[in-house]
Amino acid sequence: MKTVVYLSFVVCLLGAVNLHAEVRTYAAPEGEKLSDVYRVTASGKTVDVYAARVLDAPFDGKYDYGGPYSFANFDTDGPVEVTITAARSLKNTVVRPARADVALTIVDDHTLKLRLPGPIKLSVEPDGRKGPLLLFANPMEVDPPKPGDPNVIYFGPGIHKPEKIEVRDNQTLYLAGGAVVKGGVDARGQNITIRGRGILDGSDWPWRKGPTDNTIMIRGSHVIVEGITIRGAPHWTIVPRHSQHVTIRNVKLCNSRVQNDDGINPCNSQDVLITDCFIRSDDDCVAMKGINFEQGNSNVERIVVENSVLWCDRARIFLLGHESRAEFMRDITLRNLDIIHYTMIPFLFEPGEEMRLQNVTIENVRLHGEGQAGFIRLRPVVNQYMHKKVPGHVQDIRFRHVQITGEPGGTDKYLVQIIGADAEHQVRQITLEDVTINGQPVTADSPNVRINDLAQGIEFEAAK
Repeated sequence: MKTVVYLSFVVCLLGAVNLHAEVRTYAAPEGEKLSDVYRVTASGKTVDVYAARVLDAPFDGKYDYGGPYSFANFDTDGPVEVTITAARSLKNTVVRPARADVALTIVDDHTLKLRLPGPIKLSVEPDGRKGPLLLFANPMEVDPPKPGDPNVIYFGPGIHKPEKIEVRDNQTLYLAGGAVVKGGVDARGQNITIRGRGILDGSDWPWRKGPTDNTIMIRGSHVIVEGITIRGAPHWTIVPRHSQHVTIRNVKLCNSRVQNDDGINPCNSQDVLITDCFIRSDDDCVAMKGINFEQGNSNVERIVVENSVLWCDRARIFLLGHESRAEFMRDITLRNLDIIHYTMIPFLFEPGEEMRLQNVTIENVRLHGEGQAGFIRLRPVVNQYMHKKVPGHVQDIRFRHVQITGEPGGTDKYLVQIIGADAEHQVRQITLEDVTINGQPVTADSPNVRINDLAQGIEFEAAK
């Protein structure tokens, strides 16, 4: 009896605390054109909703990504109720990724409520990919820098047009909530931080003509990018090149305005952590490349992508090996991920130029399937990006607890391809443990599995 009373007291106490979760919102700057579709409140506070474009010229009309979409940010330190009203019908809305701790209530044809457990990143979809609302509930911002600090490049609320922003040793670039900063960032040096709740906006520039080669270019070590939203990158978005100890945390990418807007591309870098991010892009969400060579280590090593939501409109979710001439790409972990929309093969690992792609773990990944042809391809190749026309090597790849749910597959859907190139460029030691498609285990005898004689040590294991 004492135990029951104690548990009841704890539940009541937690309920009381949850009712008083803090919510912080940031007003959009004057002159920013907001969404004309959605209105959002969080715990009764207005959350301004921004607009994002897809397929500017010269790509307009070539594909159908569902048209313009919307996104909104706020901060919370606990459970919160969000109300969404829309000019469109909301009666068939689904939320991705599907979460047991997110409660959706349809109030009427144009109103819904969401009960969120705390900080979370979701796509609210009244009609699939057609004009969704990306909803970002961030953790509360802690200790933001103050304007006037000599080591801080500070952008307060408002629209700013600095174009190229240079950040150097021991500096912080801060984008306050309510800031829309139109430009690109060149971060070179040690101990650099890029943070805030504002928006870095590349959507004023045409394809491949931004103020910097990439929306955020990183060359250095001990670099942190956290909290910001990036909209409409004109080319690759966040690119650590020849960098070490880079952390990209709670960053939201609202792209698909142009092709080649890759989300995050660690190039010739080591010890990169990508965590708690949301990436929507036209091109690859995360592409690892060993392109160029400088003094020191040019390998791609010790990369972790975790706890994130990924959406690629046209290309791959993960691309490992293309445009790579490094000796090694290795020690890579992809874990606890939700892939909510994709088109091409989400896991495309195709090294060339004798590069060794090895020791890669993919675990606890959930994919929303829409009947796509591809799932996994492990294959050394020669392609148009290569200087030495020879394949690479694939070894020690582990898929563990990876599931596709959604539309049914078949012999030509959700293909798993494990294909060696020749006797010297084989695929070796591959494990697929508890890999399922709509609840059915993927095995060597599955109709959608393709393995050639140049793949050795391929094992399929049931859930343990």
